[in-house]
Amino acid sequence: MLAKDVMTTAVLTALPSTDVREIAQMLLERRISAVPIVDERGKLRGIVSEGDLINRPESETQHRQSWWLRLMSAPDEQARDYLRAHGMRAEDVMTEEVITVSEDTPLSKIAALLEKHRIKRVPVVRGGKLVGIVSRANLLQALAASRPAAAAKREDREIRDALLAALDEAGLPMHLVNVIVSDGVVQIWGAIDSSVQHEAVRAAVESTPGVKRLDDHLGVVPTMVRVAHGGV
Repeated sequence: MLAKDVMTTAVLTALPSTDVREIAQMLLERRISAVPIVDERGKLRGIVSEGDLINRPESETQHRQSWWLRLMSAPDEQARDYLRAHGMRAEDVMTEEVITVSEDTPLSKIAALLEKHRIKRVPVVRGGKLVGIVSRANLLQALAASRPAAAAKREDREIRDALLAALDEAGLPMHLVNVIVSDGVVQIWGAIDSSVQHEAVRAAVESTPGVKRLDDHLGVVPTMVRVAHGGV
């Protein structure tokens, strides 16, 4: 799925000149955590989030730098900090370097961006203009709406190859694990290190198309125990 398949298109926006108190009211009334800032032509200029409005003197939450940090700060940096704390316009407090995606960005890439940058939403742009927004909630909605892929007939060898790759990706001790597939029934033999690895095996089997049933013959034997008894 792509951004255009899940994005919210009716996005609440504000102008660079919008009063920050109005933006705070918008966040509260609409129960959202950020508002994109666009110019009169709809071009994205920045974004104002809850975090941008926390450090304010009006709410007695302003954090003042120590004198020695102010001494070490560049003049422009000190002025910028003052503007963000005291400015009354959206353009004074907004984050200008906004991470954006296009309508054709895969959801997997969007999820990675949200995780990497620890953000809750990402604007979707077309030619620099805002056309939508994808939030964490949109990704969850896509997951909830997804349907299991139709169980296509797969050869046992295909199932085994896919499952071995998945188990290796999960970090299992593959030199101690063997997988046998017969008519879609998976048998897994060997020793693994922990119950977490055991759960990873279950998840790998459940997410591998073509598997009909799992016969689990794995034993949980921690590495230290194996070494102590002369194992690998």
